[in-house]
Amino acid sequence: MSETVRTHLRVRASELVGRNWLNTGGKSLDLESLRGKIVLLDFWTFCCINCLHVLDELRPLEQQYSDVLVTVGVHSPKFEHEADPVALAAAVERYEIRHPVLDDPELDTWKAYTARAWPTLVVIDPEGYIVAHLSGEGHADGLSVLIPELIAEHEAKGTLHRGDGPYVAPVPTSGTLRFPGKALYLPSGRGASAEGSASGSDSDAGSWLVTDTGHHRLVELATDFQTVLGAYGSGEKGYADGGAEDSSFNEPQGLVLLPEDVAAKAGYDVVVADTVNHRLRGLSLADGSVSTLAGNGVQRLLETGPARVDEEGVAYGARLEADPLQVSLSSPWDVVWSAKLNAVIVAMAGVHQIFSFDPLSGAVSIIAGNGLEGLLDGPAAEAWFAQSSGLAEDADGNIWVADSETSALRKLVIGEDGSIMVESAVGKGLFDFGFRDGDAAEARLQHPLGVTVLPDGSVAVADTYNGAVRRYDPVSGTVSTLARGLSEPSDVIVDHTHVAGNEPLLVVVEANKHQLVYVPIPKEAQQVDEGAAQTHRPKSPVAPGLLQLTVRFTAPTGQKLDDRWGDPTQLKISSTPPELLLSGGGTSVGLLRTLELASDVPEGVLHITARAAACDGPEDADGEIPDHAACHLYQQDWGIPVLLQDDGDSELVLDLRGMD
Repeated sequence: MSETVRTHLRVRASELVGRNWLNTGGKSLDLESLRGKIVLLDFWTFCCINCLHVLDELRPLEQQYSDVLVTVGVHSPKFEHEADPVALAAAVERYEIRHPVLDDPELDTWKAYTARAWPTLVVIDPEGYIVAHLSGEGHADGLSVLIPELIAEHEAKGTLHRGDGPYVAPVPTSGTLRFPGKALYLPSGRGASAEGSASGSDSDAGSWLVTDTGHHRLVELATDFQTVLGAYGSGEKGYADGGAEDSSFNEPQGLVLLPEDVAAKAGYDVVVADTVNHRLRGLSLADGSVSTLAGNGVQRLLETGPARVDEEGVAYGARLEADPLQVSLSSPWDVVWSAKLNAVIVAMAGVHQIFSFDPLSGAVSIIAGNGLEGLLDGPAAEAWFAQSSGLAEDADGNIWVADSETSALRKLVIGEDGSIMVESAVGKGLFDFGFRDGDAAEARLQHPLGVTVLPDGSVAVADTYNGAVRRYDPVSGTVSTLARGLSEPSDVIVDHTHVAGNEPLLVVVEANKHQLVYVPIPKEAQQVDEGAAQTHRPKSPVAPGLLQLTVRFTAPTGQKLDDRWGDPTQLKISSTPPELLLSGGGTSVGLLRTLELASDVPEGVLHITARAAACDGPEDADGEIPDHAACHLYQQDWGIPVLLQDDGDSELVLDLRGMD
């Protein structure tokens, strides 16, 4: 981020406009009140895993430069539910955001800053001018160079003001659970209930293990969902193995109980998706000890060896590393046991893929998804997912997937030979959602996070942002509603030990009410049609015919593009509908591409993925990257809604890492 790059344009920052402010003690902020500070605008939406990654990337910088840097989260919602101010306030608390947040439900500030992707970062200097415009995640290193430069420059000019920022902490939620994520039934004999309970709870009924996500721990509850039988983890955010009281987690989510014979050999009973630690953890129910099974704690987007863009990708089913503790994972969100594959299946939300983990060998493999974000069926290696967050196995050994960002219900069809095909039961694409029952092709969900298989073979879905439990019947190919009026249900599980009218009950994790609840399966499901919708984002007017696409990328100060194996940049391009793109699609090196758009398609979405590999310096005497340099892979996925019109633009410019 050199001075010459940063100052070639002097663009005054636009005012911050929205509905309300959070984390300011009721005060409204404007740019004038922030003058003298370095302001970092973080355009985010709380459904977006990449946005959650950025929140964590920024925390060290916010702490280090607390007297000069003010981060302002600009919440510009993707889904209808995210425009609910109550839901936004809950998300700000859930993710422990410690900076002011502007509620921008109409995307007014988003549009003013020409944001095109979640997340987008904009840096404003103490005089109110934009000095950087960054898309995607992975920019902490560059910001750690830019911020000291701005401090030195504006201290010398006398325009930097040190002192406390405008953040005011809200009152936290109290209670046994705080934003619980997932739940797991422990049959009698495998949990704390095996020893009975001083409260007199029925130990023969088993117990429930819950990821108490907001308290960074696991809690074991009796079947009344009130009596605490045990807790695992200190309750402090962090990473540590050890006993029940001194181990620690960071926003754990999914849980799976291993078969008894596998658990006996592996030495632990439960696999935990420790989401923000980017690890899989093991819990022994006998002594409460916690161990690390896989993951080195480094988010998978960051490469530690020589970096290159590989068009072929990883061989599917191949082990990623000999040592599972050296594998980089990215926000594992849910886990389930696959009897067909004899492995734990992992929804790797952060890289839009499905992994497997073998508890006996430690092997970690990619089994589905090529890493592109979207909805595309077919052979596992070619399929696209989008932040998969819920998993369940059916009686045939297939795996159902709640694919949250496409608001879809997907299925991994596992062949007897271990081959995998991906199918979609419900869902249309990245920007399509709604609350509509009926024929599955026209039905709509809204950001589902959980899934379970019902006794009759149909599938229940925790339709999180619709506050509902939905049912998909694969026989009739229809969708119906089992329950609604729930507060962000994040998981749903069949409880065969409790019945109502000879039917098992559903257990629903109601995240925003901090509780588990029993829900009966109704004999007659509801039929709801509140319509289908698309994400409310401005469409870019483009002309039919040739469209010049440019993705701008500037390596951060101290890094250099890694060209040891050729061009270290890559574009992957497709469209919805496919007929929108006549030519220019596919994968090739370089960040420039000429597309040809059809004249008879009125509108659609361009799906663009850009990658660039850069490595740390200093360079050696020959200007080459040394062999020991740490390298980084920068990637951003865009879904650009376009409107075809004759007077539209013939050029589209995007910033992977741009400077204004």
